[in-house]
Amino acid sequence: MFYDCLKEIGWKKFGIFAAGGAFGTAGIKILSSKDAKKAYTQGTAAVLRAKECVMKTATTIQENAEDIYEEAKSINEARAAEEEAEMCEEETAEKACQEEAVTE
Repeated sequence: MFYDCLKEIGWKKFGIFAAGGAFGTAGIKILSSKDAKKAYTQGTAAVLRAKECVMKTATTIQENAEDIYEEAKSINEARAAEEEAEMCEEETAEKACQEEAVTE
């Protein structure tokens, strides 16, 4: 009777489960070793350096974009002032012509 129960156990599934447990235990040992911790520390330090570099580049780009925006605004303001001055000159010339026509 006991042997009949053993025959019904899926030994392949049990073997896979046992192997997974063994690999998991070995993996935990490996991942918590001093060498692994050194590797994690070095990797984290590299990521932090990369982050710092990316942040510097992003700041530079943002500053350049702000400068470009301000310069573009001043160019547009200067153009608007020029156009307004031209319009005033044209209006003044028209009024002078009308006044001449009236006086003639």
